[in-house]
Amino acid sequence: MLTVLHTADWHIGQNFYGYDRKDEHLFFFNWLKGQIRERRADVLLVAGDIFDSPNPSAESQKIYYRFLHEISGENPGLQTLIIAGNHDSAARLEAPNPLLEDMNIIVKGLVKRTQDGEIDCRDLLVPLTKNGETVAWCIAVPYLRQGDYPPSESYAESIELMYKALYAELEKLRTPAQALIVMGHLQAKDARLSDNDRSERTVTGGLECVPADIFSGSDIGYVALGHLHRCQAVAGYENIQYAGSPLPMSFVERNYAQGINLLTFKDSKIERMERISFDSPVKLLSLPFEPEPLDDVLYAIAGLPDGEVTFHSPYLEVKVLLTEPEPSIRYRIEDALKGKSVKLACTTSHKLFSDEKILKKIEYNDLKKISPMEIAEITYRNQYNDDMPENIKSLLQSVIREAES
Repeated sequence: MLTVLHTADWHIGQNFYGYDRKDEHLFFFNWLKGQIRERRADVLLVAGDIFDSPNPSAESQKIYYRFLHEISGENPGLQTLIIAGNHDSAARLEAPNPLLEDMNIIVKGLVKRTQDGEIDCRDLLVPLTKNGETVAWCIAVPYLRQGDYPPSESYAESIELMYKALYAELEKLRTPAQALIVMGHLQAKDARLSDNDRSERTVTGGLECVPADIFSGSDIGYVALGHLHRCQAVAGYENIQYAGSPLPMSFVERNYAQGINLLTFKDSKIERMERISFDSPVKLLSLPFEPEPLDDVLYAIAGLPDGEVTFHSPYLEVKVLLTEPEPSIRYRIEDALKGKSVKLACTTSHKLFSDEKILKKIEYNDLKKISPMEIAEITYRNQYNDDMPENIKSLLQSVIREAES
Protein backbone atom coordinates (compact mmCIF):
# COMPACT_ATOMS: atom_id res chain seq x y z
CA MET A 1 0.00 0.00 0.00
CA LEU A 2 1.23 3.51 -0.85
CA THR A 3 -0.39 6.57 0.74
CA VAL A 4 -0.03 9.84 -1.17
CA LEU A 5 -1.09 13.41 -0.32
CA HIS A 6 -1.55 15.95 -3.13
CA THR A 7 -1.47 19.71 -2.54
CA ALA A 8 -0.61 22.74 -4.69
CA ASP A 9 -0.67 26.52 -5.11
CA TRP A 10 0.49 27.58 -1.66
CA HIS A 11 1.48 31.08 -2.83
CA ILE A 12 3.60 31.74 0.25
CA GLY A 13 4.22 35.46 0.64
CA GLN A 14 1.00 36.63 -0.99
CA ASN A 15 0.04 40.14 0.03
CA PHE A 16 -3.75 40.30 0.24
CA TYR A 17 -4.80 43.93 -0.29
CA GLY A 18 -1.98 45.03 1.99
CA TYR A 19 -2.46 42.30 4.60
CA ASP A 20 0.40 39.91 5.39
CA ARG A 21 -0.80 36.28 5.24
CA LYS A 22 2.16 34.76 7.09
CA ASP A 23 0.05 33.56 10.03
CA GLU A 24 -2.52 32.01 7.68
CA HIS A 25 0.19 30.01 5.93
CA LEU A 26 1.65 28.91 9.25
CA PHE A 27 -1.82 27.77 10.30
CA PHE A 28 -2.13 25.70 7.10
CA PHE A 29 1.32 24.16 7.45
CA ASN A 30 0.62 23.14 11.06
CA TRP A 31 -2.59 21.50 9.84
CA LEU A 32 -0.77 19.79 6.94
CA LYS A 33 1.90 18.44 9.29
CA GLY A 34 -0.88 16.89 11.35
CA GLN A 35 -2.44 15.29 8.27
CA ILE A 36 0.88 13.79 7.21
CA ARG A 37 1.27 12.21 10.65
CA GLU A 38 -2.34 11.11 11.03
CA ARG A 39 -2.60 9.58 7.54
CA ARG A 40 0.88 8.06 7.76
CA ALA A 41 1.66 9.45 4.33
CA ASP A 42 4.42 7.86 2.28
CA VAL A 43 4.54 10.61 -0.36
CA LEU A 44 3.72 14.33 -0.39
CA LEU A 45 3.18 15.83 -3.87
CA VAL A 46 3.28 19.63 -4.22
CA ALA A 47 2.20 20.68 -7.72
CA GLY A 48 3.73 24.14 -8.10
CA ASP A 49 3.31 27.81 -7.16
CA ILE A 50 5.10 27.32 -3.87
CA PHE A 51 5.68 31.06 -3.61
CA ASP A 52 3.56 33.94 -4.86
CA SER A 53 6.59 35.62 -6.42
CA PRO A 54 9.73 34.38 -8.20
CA ASN A 55 11.70 36.53 -5.76
CA PRO A 56 10.18 35.58 -2.38
CA SER A 57 11.10 37.41 0.79
CA ALA A 58 13.51 35.92 3.31
CA GLU A 59 10.56 35.43 5.68
CA SER A 60 8.61 33.46 3.05
CA GLN A 61 11.59 31.22 2.36
CA LYS A 62 12.10 30.67 6.10
CA ILE A 63 8.46 29.47 6.44
CA TYR A 64 8.90 27.09 3.49
CA TYR A 65 12.20 25.53 4.54
CA ARG A 66 11.22 25.23 8.18
CA PHE A 67 8.11 23.30 7.11
CA LEU A 68 10.16 20.93 4.92
CA HIS A 69 12.68 20.38 7.70
CA GLU A 70 9.95 19.62 10.25
CA ILE A 71 8.00 17.13 8.13
CA SER A 72 11.22 15.36 7.21
CA GLY A 73 12.32 15.07 10.84
CA GLU A 74 8.88 13.98 12.10
CA ASN A 75 8.28 11.44 9.30
CA PRO A 76 11.51 9.58 8.43
CA GLY A 77 9.82 7.48 5.73
CA LEU A 78 8.16 10.42 3.96
CA GLN A 79 9.22 11.25 0.40
CA THR A 80 8.36 14.79 -0.73
CA LEU A 81 8.21 15.69 -4.42
CA ILE A 82 7.84 19.34 -5.46
CA ILE A 83 7.53 20.90 -8.91
CA ALA A 84 7.85 24.60 -9.79
CA GLY A 85 4.85 26.62 -10.95
CA ASN A 86 4.54 29.71 -13.12
CA HIS A 87 4.88 31.97 -10.04
CA ASP A 88 8.13 30.30 -8.97
CA SER A 89 11.72 30.81 -10.02
CA ALA A 90 12.69 27.32 -11.19
CA ALA A 91 16.40 27.88 -10.56
CA ARG A 92 15.84 29.37 -7.11
CA LEU A 93 13.58 26.49 -6.12
CA GLU A 94 16.12 23.89 -7.24
CA ALA A 95 19.19 25.59 -5.74
CA PRO A 96 19.05 23.83 -2.32
CA ASN A 97 18.57 20.36 -3.87
CA PRO A 98 21.89 18.94 -2.57
CA LEU A 99 20.67 19.64 0.97
CA LEU A 100 17.03 18.73 0.41
CA GLU A 101 17.84 15.38 -1.14
CA ASP A 102 19.40 14.32 2.17
CA MET A 103 15.91 14.80 3.67
CA ASN A 104 14.27 12.72 0.91
CA ILE A 105 12.90 15.88 -0.72
CA ILE A 106 13.10 16.19 -4.50
CA VAL A 107 12.43 19.45 -6.35
CA LYS A 108 11.95 19.66 -10.12
CA GLY A 109 11.99 23.15 -11.57
CA LEU A 110 14.32 23.12 -14.58
CA VAL A 111 14.07 20.99 -17.70
CA LYS A 112 17.63 19.82 -18.19
CA ARG A 113 19.35 18.89 -21.44
CA THR A 114 21.75 16.09 -22.32
CA GLN A 115 25.18 16.76 -23.81
CA ASP A 116 23.73 16.50 -27.33
CA GLY A 117 21.04 19.10 -26.53
CA GLU A 118 18.08 16.74 -26.17
CA ILE A 119 15.60 16.96 -23.28
CA ASP A 120 16.86 14.85 -20.40
CA CYS A 121 13.68 12.83 -19.87
CA ARG A 122 15.15 10.63 -17.16
CA ASP A 123 15.75 13.62 -14.91
CA LEU A 124 11.97 14.12 -14.68
CA LEU A 125 11.25 10.46 -13.80
CA VAL A 126 11.23 9.98 -10.03
CA PRO A 127 11.00 6.56 -8.32
CA LEU A 128 8.70 6.50 -5.29
CA THR A 129 9.94 4.09 -2.68
CA LYS A 130 8.64 2.37 0.43
CA ASN A 131 10.80 0.27 2.74
CA GLY A 132 13.64 0.64 0.26
CA GLU A 133 11.64 -0.74 -2.66
CA THR A 134 10.41 1.20 -5.72
CA VAL A 135 6.63 0.78 -5.64
CA ALA A 136 5.67 3.58 -8.03
CA TRP A 137 7.03 6.15 -10.48
CA CYS A 138 6.21 9.81 -10.89
CA ILE A 139 6.58 11.83 -14.08
CA ALA A 140 7.32 15.17 -12.41
CA VAL A 141 6.95 18.00 -14.94
CA PRO A 142 7.28 21.60 -13.71
CA TYR A 143 5.63 24.58 -15.39
CA LEU A 144 6.98 24.56 -18.93
CA ARG A 145 8.30 27.77 -20.44
CA GLN A 146 9.39 28.41 -24.00
CA GLY A 147 12.45 26.32 -24.76
CA ASP A 148 11.52 23.62 -22.24
CA TYR A 149 9.42 21.54 -24.60
CA PRO A 150 9.77 20.04 -28.12
CA PRO A 151 8.90 22.42 -30.99
CA SER A 152 5.49 21.97 -32.60
CA GLU A 153 2.65 23.94 -34.19
CA SER A 154 1.03 24.83 -30.87
CA TYR A 155 1.78 24.91 -27.16
CA ALA A 156 -0.71 22.08 -26.49
CA GLU A 157 0.89 19.84 -29.13
CA SER A 158 4.34 20.56 -27.73
CA ILE A 159 3.24 19.59 -24.21
CA GLU A 160 1.67 16.41 -25.56
CA LEU A 161 4.92 15.50 -27.32
CA MET A 162 6.79 16.17 -24.08
CA TYR A 163 4.65 13.83 -22.02
CA LYS A 164 4.70 11.13 -24.72
CA ALA A 165 8.49 11.20 -24.69
CA LEU A 166 8.47 10.87 -20.91
CA TYR A 167 6.01 7.97 -21.04
CA ALA A 168 8.17 6.18 -23.59
CA GLU A 169 11.31 6.64 -21.49
CA LEU A 170 9.57 5.47 -18.33
CA GLU A 171 8.42 2.24 -19.98
CA LYS A 172 12.10 1.24 -20.10
CA LEU A 173 12.25 1.43 -16.29
CA ARG A 174 8.80 0.65 -14.89
CA THR A 175 7.23 -2.74 -14.21
CA PRO A 176 3.45 -3.32 -14.55
CA ALA A 177 3.09 -3.73 -10.77
CA GLN A 178 4.47 -0.25 -10.11
CA ALA A 179 1.93 2.59 -9.92
CA LEU A 180 2.28 5.56 -12.30
CA ILE A 181 1.63 9.12 -11.11
CA VAL A 182 1.94 12.20 -13.32
CA MET A 183 2.50 15.76 -12.08
CA GLY A 184 2.04 18.99 -13.99
CA HIS A 185 1.49 22.71 -13.48
CA LEU A 186 -0.72 23.77 -16.37
CA GLN A 187 -4.21 24.69 -17.46
CA ALA A 188 -6.16 21.65 -18.62
CA LYS A 189 -8.82 22.10 -21.27
CA ASP A 190 -12.41 21.93 -19.95
CA ALA A 191 -11.29 22.74 -16.40
CA ARG A 192 -13.68 25.10 -14.61
CA LEU A 193 -12.48 28.67 -14.16
CA SER A 194 -14.02 31.52 -12.22
CA ASP A 195 -14.99 34.68 -14.06
CA ASN A 196 -12.64 37.62 -13.57
CA ASP A 197 -10.21 35.68 -11.38
CA ARG A 198 -6.90 37.30 -12.24
CA SER A 199 -5.08 35.26 -9.61
CA GLU A 200 -5.08 32.20 -11.87
CA ARG A 201 -3.54 34.21 -14.75
CA THR A 202 -4.90 32.19 -17.65
CA VAL A 203 -3.96 33.15 -21.18
CA THR A 204 -6.60 34.91 -23.27
CA GLY A 205 -8.37 32.52 -25.59
CA GLY A 206 -7.06 29.44 -23.81
CA LEU A 207 -3.98 29.19 -26.02
CA GLU A 208 -2.12 27.34 -23.27
CA CYS A 209 -4.92 24.86 -22.54
CA VAL A 210 -3.76 21.25 -22.65
CA PRO A 211 -6.28 18.49 -23.54
CA ALA A 212 -6.88 16.20 -20.58
CA ASP A 213 -6.86 13.11 -22.77
CA ILE A 214 -3.06 13.23 -22.98
CA PHE A 215 -3.25 11.84 -19.41
CA SER A 216 -5.96 9.26 -20.12
CA GLY A 217 -3.72 6.20 -20.57
CA SER A 218 -5.07 3.15 -18.76
CA ASP A 219 -1.77 2.65 -16.92
CA ILE A 220 -1.83 6.15 -15.35
CA GLY A 221 -3.07 5.86 -11.79
CA TYR A 222 -3.34 9.55 -10.91
CA VAL A 223 -2.55 13.00 -12.33
CA ALA A 224 -1.65 15.62 -9.71
CA LEU A 225 -2.15 19.09 -11.19
CA GLY A 226 -1.51 22.62 -9.99
CA HIS A 227 -2.25 26.13 -11.33
CA LEU A 228 -6.03 26.41 -10.97
CA HIS A 229 -7.20 27.29 -7.48
CA ARG A 230 -10.53 25.42 -7.51
CA CYS A 231 -10.23 21.74 -6.53
CA GLN A 232 -11.76 19.68 -9.32
CA ALA A 233 -11.59 16.62 -11.52
CA VAL A 234 -10.94 17.46 -15.16
CA ALA A 235 -13.10 16.60 -18.18
CA GLY A 236 -14.82 13.70 -16.45
CA TYR A 237 -11.60 11.93 -15.49
CA GLU A 238 -11.81 11.33 -11.74
CA ASN A 239 -8.11 10.47 -11.54
CA ILE A 240 -7.03 13.81 -13.09
CA GLN A 241 -7.29 16.33 -10.27
CA TYR A 242 -6.45 19.88 -9.29
CA ALA A 243 -5.86 19.97 -5.53
CA GLY A 244 -6.68 23.69 -5.42
CA SER A 245 -5.09 26.34 -3.24
CA PRO A 246 -5.23 26.00 0.57
CA LEU A 247 -6.09 29.71 0.98
CA PRO A 248 -8.45 31.72 -1.24
CA MET A 249 -6.33 34.03 -3.38
CA SER A 250 -9.09 36.49 -4.31
CA PHE A 251 -12.68 37.31 -3.38
CA VAL A 252 -13.83 35.35 -6.43
CA GLU A 253 -12.50 32.28 -4.60
CA ARG A 254 -14.26 32.94 -1.30
CA ASN A 255 -16.58 29.93 -1.70
CA TYR A 256 -13.97 27.44 -2.93
CA ALA A 257 -13.60 24.25 -0.90
CA GLN A 258 -9.98 24.28 0.31
CA GLY A 259 -8.13 21.10 1.15
CA ILE A 260 -5.83 18.35 -0.11
CA ASN A 261 -6.31 15.02 -1.87
CA LEU A 262 -5.54 11.67 -0.25
CA LEU A 263 -4.77 8.64 -2.44
CA THR A 264 -4.13 5.05 -1.50
CA PHE A 265 -2.52 2.78 -4.08
CA LYS A 266 -2.56 -1.01 -4.00
CA ASP A 267 0.02 -2.23 -6.47
CA SER A 268 -0.50 -0.11 -9.61
CA LYS A 269 -4.14 0.89 -9.00
CA ILE A 270 -5.87 3.49 -6.83
CA GLU A 271 -7.78 1.71 -4.10
CA ARG A 272 -9.13 4.86 -2.47
CA MET A 273 -9.33 8.58 -3.23
CA GLU A 274 -10.55 11.08 -0.64
CA ARG A 275 -10.83 14.84 -0.27
CA ILE A 276 -9.61 16.18 3.08
CA SER A 277 -11.15 19.58 3.81
CA PHE A 278 -9.14 22.43 5.27
CA ASP A 279 -11.02 25.17 7.09
CA SER A 280 -9.26 28.40 6.19
CA PRO A 281 -8.67 30.40 9.41
CA VAL A 282 -9.65 33.76 7.88
CA LYS A 283 -12.84 33.93 5.83
CA LEU A 284 -13.57 36.24 2.90
CA LEU A 285 -16.77 38.28 3.12
CA SER A 286 -18.41 40.29 0.33
CA LEU A 287 -20.99 42.84 1.46
CA PRO A 288 -23.59 43.12 0.11
CA PHE A 289 -24.07 40.03 -2.07
CA GLU A 290 -24.80 42.28 -5.06
CA PRO A 291 -23.77 45.98 -5.36
CA GLU A 292 -26.24 48.34 -3.68
CA PRO A 293 -26.47 52.13 -3.17
CA LEU A 294 -24.15 53.52 -0.52
CA ASP A 295 -26.86 54.18 2.09
CA ASP A 296 -28.00 50.54 1.86
CA VAL A 297 -24.39 49.38 2.13
CA LEU A 298 -23.86 51.46 5.26
CA TYR A 299 -27.02 49.94 6.75
CA ALA A 300 -25.67 46.43 6.02
CA ILE A 301 -22.33 47.33 7.63
CA ALA A 302 -24.18 48.33 10.81
CA GLY A 303 -25.29 44.70 11.10
CA LEU A 304 -21.75 43.31 11.17
CA PRO A 305 -20.54 41.93 14.52
CA ASP A 306 -18.90 44.38 16.90
CA GLY A 307 -15.51 43.65 18.44
CA GLU A 308 -11.76 43.96 18.05
CA VAL A 309 -9.97 43.04 14.84
CA THR A 310 -8.19 39.72 15.43
CA PHE A 311 -6.34 37.12 13.37
CA HIS A 312 -9.62 35.32 12.62
CA SER A 313 -11.54 38.48 11.61
CA PRO A 314 -12.70 38.09 7.99
CA TYR A 315 -11.41 40.11 5.07
CA LEU A 316 -14.17 42.37 3.78
CA GLU A 317 -14.99 43.44 0.24
CA VAL A 318 -17.57 46.22 0.05
CA LYS A 319 -19.53 46.55 -3.19
CA VAL A 320 -21.24 49.87 -3.87
CA LEU A 321 -23.61 50.79 -6.70
CA LEU A 322 -23.01 54.38 -7.82
CA THR A 323 -25.47 56.52 -9.73
CA GLU A 324 -23.42 59.69 -9.28
CA PRO A 325 -19.94 60.62 -8.05
CA GLU A 326 -19.37 60.09 -4.34
CA PRO A 327 -15.94 61.53 -3.37
CA SER A 328 -16.31 60.55 0.29
CA ILE A 329 -17.23 56.91 -0.28
CA ARG A 330 -14.07 55.40 1.25
CA TYR A 331 -14.20 57.69 4.30
CA ARG A 332 -17.88 56.94 4.98
CA ILE A 333 -17.31 53.17 4.72
CA GLU A 334 -14.23 53.27 6.99
CA ASP A 335 -16.14 55.39 9.50
CA ALA A 336 -19.05 52.92 9.50
CA LEU A 337 -16.63 50.02 10.10
CA LYS A 338 -15.18 51.49 13.31
CA GLY A 339 -15.64 48.95 16.09
CA LYS A 340 -16.49 46.14 13.66
CA SER A 341 -14.53 42.88 13.77
CA VAL A 342 -13.55 42.82 10.08
CA LYS A 343 -10.52 43.75 7.97
CA LEU A 344 -11.47 46.07 5.12
CA ALA A 345 -9.65 44.77 2.07
CA CYS A 346 -11.22 46.66 -0.82
CA THR A 347 -14.14 48.76 -1.94
CA THR A 348 -15.42 48.17 -5.46
CA SER A 349 -17.63 50.72 -7.20
CA HIS A 350 -20.14 49.57 -9.81
CA LYS A 351 -21.57 52.33 -12.01
CA LEU A 352 -25.20 52.24 -13.06
CA PHE A 353 -25.72 53.29 -16.68
CA SER A 354 -28.87 54.16 -18.57
CA ASP A 355 -29.95 51.83 -21.37
CA GLU A 356 -30.07 54.88 -23.66
CA LYS A 357 -26.45 55.80 -23.05
CA ILE A 358 -24.61 56.56 -26.26
CA LEU A 359 -20.84 56.59 -26.22
CA LYS A 360 -19.37 59.37 -28.27
CA LYS A 361 -16.12 58.40 -29.99
CA ILE A 362 -13.52 61.15 -30.18
CA GLU A 363 -10.96 60.90 -32.97
CA TYR A 364 -7.44 62.32 -32.56
CA ASN A 365 -8.05 65.29 -34.89
CA ASP A 366 -11.23 66.15 -32.98
CA LEU A 367 -9.35 65.92 -29.71
CA LYS A 368 -7.03 68.75 -30.78
CA LYS A 369 -10.01 71.02 -31.44
CA ILE A 370 -11.88 70.71 -28.15
CA SER A 371 -11.01 71.93 -24.67
CA PRO A 372 -10.15 69.75 -21.66
CA MET A 373 -13.42 70.86 -20.04
CA GLU A 374 -15.43 69.59 -23.01
CA ILE A 375 -13.63 66.23 -22.84
CA ALA A 376 -14.39 66.02 -19.11
CA GLU A 377 -18.06 66.85 -19.67
CA ILE A 378 -18.38 64.22 -22.41
CA THR A 379 -16.70 61.61 -20.22
CA TYR A 380 -18.93 62.47 -17.25
CA ARG A 381 -22.07 62.27 -19.39
CA ASN A 382 -21.02 58.90 -20.81
CA GLN A 383 -20.39 57.50 -17.34
CA TYR A 384 -23.36 58.91 -15.43
CA ASN A 385 -25.90 59.73 -18.15
CA ASP A 386 -26.22 63.24 -16.74
CA ASP A 387 -24.60 66.67 -16.93
CA MET A 388 -21.65 67.43 -14.70
CA PRO A 389 -22.72 69.30 -11.54
CA GLU A 390 -21.70 72.96 -11.35
CA ASN A 391 -19.53 72.54 -8.23
CA ILE A 392 -17.42 69.81 -9.87
CA LYS A 393 -17.26 71.88 -13.06
CA SER A 394 -16.01 74.88 -11.10
CA LEU A 395 -13.31 72.86 -9.34
CA LEU A 396 -12.14 71.32 -12.60
CA GLN A 397 -11.98 74.71 -14.32
CA SER A 398 -9.74 76.06 -11.56
CA VAL A 399 -7.41 73.06 -11.96
CA ILE A 400 -7.26 73.57 -15.74
CA ARG A 401 -6.48 77.29 -15.34
CA GLU A 402 -3.72 76.49 -12.85
CA ALA A 403 -2.22 73.88 -15.22
CA GLU A 404 -2.28 76.31 -18.16
CA SER A 405 -0.72 79.24 -16.24
